[in-house]
Amino acid sequence: MSKYLTAALYKFVSLPDYKSLQDPILVACVSNHIKGTLLLAEEGINGTIAGFPEDIHRFLHFLRTNPLFENRFADLEHKESFASEHPFYRMKVKLKKEIVTLGVAGVSPTKKVGTYIKPEDWNALISDPDVVLIDTRNDYEVDIGTFKGAIDPKTTTFREFPEYVARHFDKTKHKKVAMFCTGGIRCEKASSYMMDKGFEEVYHLQGGILKYLETVPEAESMWQGECFVFDQRVAVKHNLEVGEFDQCYACRHPLSPAEMQSPQYNAGISCPYCYDKISEEKRARLTERQKQVILAKQRGEVHIGEKQKK
Repeated sequence: MSKYLTAALYKFVSLPDYKSLQDPILVACVSNHIKGTLLLAEEGINGTIAGFPEDIHRFLHFLRTNPLFENRFADLEHKESFASEHPFYRMKVKLKKEIVTLGVAGVSPTKKVGTYIKPEDWNALISDPDVVLIDTRNDYEVDIGTFKGAIDPKTTTFREFPEYVARHFDKTKHKKVAMFCTGGIRCEKASSYMMDKGFEEVYHLQGGILKYLETVPEAESMWQGECFVFDQRVAVKHNLEVGEFDQCYACRHPLSPAEMQSPQYNAGISCPYCYDKISEEKRARLTERQKQVILAKQRGEVHIGEKQKK
């Protein structure tokens, strides 16, 4: 029975006092028995948290209405999904230079941003043959699912996106560009960057893939595969149901059921993506850690460092 509510949230908003907001937000989360990670920067807030539904809703009400925040989170949107097990082990509120790291100074959706496209209008847009569709996520995320016809930039971090655009796109040739990401935050910032570079018709999926999977019926969907998420669920499907993928503890790459049958897969130690890349020292360390995970399970406990979903 699903009892834990996961809330993914972000908002680009000017927070010059973001450092002073760290403690009250952390205290509010802890007092409501919430776990997860929230990032604060001068450009806004971003993160995913989980807890009992009433506790999550109480905290979100606190963000939206407490005078401390001066109504800057009043219209904060979030996406919900449920899980039978808690997807996080601890609560962290981190201070950052950016809530999503592009590494280009001055780029901000609060100043300039592309056109938001609602999930129910997304299929029509990306079916336009004149639209170039870009998946702004990292390569391991794209590996397990993406939209039909989308370009995979094969980036390992979002910081590589500006270089990818410089190498492959021309504002005089690529007149219509549409982008998407997991929750909407990365493509929102990417759209701001491309507009700064002179691209005029730039679109991005409002609410990201998660909102699309929640909103668009599977029979009408143009999404193929599953969507990687940064918590213990690893991946979700339509209606935000927990997917079939697990994750390698050693390299963090998502793994399909078939890949977990590989002789190179050893739970908690290696997988087909990292088997030949990890050092003997790290393999020995991971092997010892996995022994502790197994012993903890035999005692009916959860090992504090365990990251495997199953």
